[in-house]
Amino acid sequence: MLKEFKEFVFKGNMLDMAIGIIMGGAFGLAVKSLVDNVLMPLAGYFTGGVDFSNKFVLLGSEGKFATLAAAEKALEGGEAFTLIKYGVFINDVINLLIIGFSMFIMVKYVVNSMKKKEEEAPAEPSAEVKLLTEIRDSLAK
Repeated sequence: MLKEFKEFVFKGNMLDMAIGIIMGGAFGLAVKSLVDNVLMPLAGYFTGGVDFSNKFVLLGSEGKFATLAAAEKALEGGEAFTLIKYGVFINDVINLLIIGFSMFIMVKYVVNSMKKKEEEAPAEPSAEVKLLTEIRDSLAK
């Protein structure tokens, strides 16, 4: 049973999948950083200083809170009923779109380049063609 487990775990497909999952996680972190630290500040600049990550609706509270952190603190203190963080949702949707588009581009170019390599490689002649070639060569001698 241990031998079968080893064979399963160390199959090429399993290792490829594990590497893909790890790289996907790292890629997701990089894209999240791109969105949070580059794109959203640029969006804020072009929208007159709007910070999407700080957009929220606090239900069940009479007070106004300037920041998301203050609203979360009010929620923890029981001053509010619930907190809807729609700005965080906007950031996450942008992350999803960027990751999806990046993966689409990567897969498209990787798959296309692999298909071109397959097309460029000449097909190996069939057994019949090899046999006929040998017969021709022997007759020529």
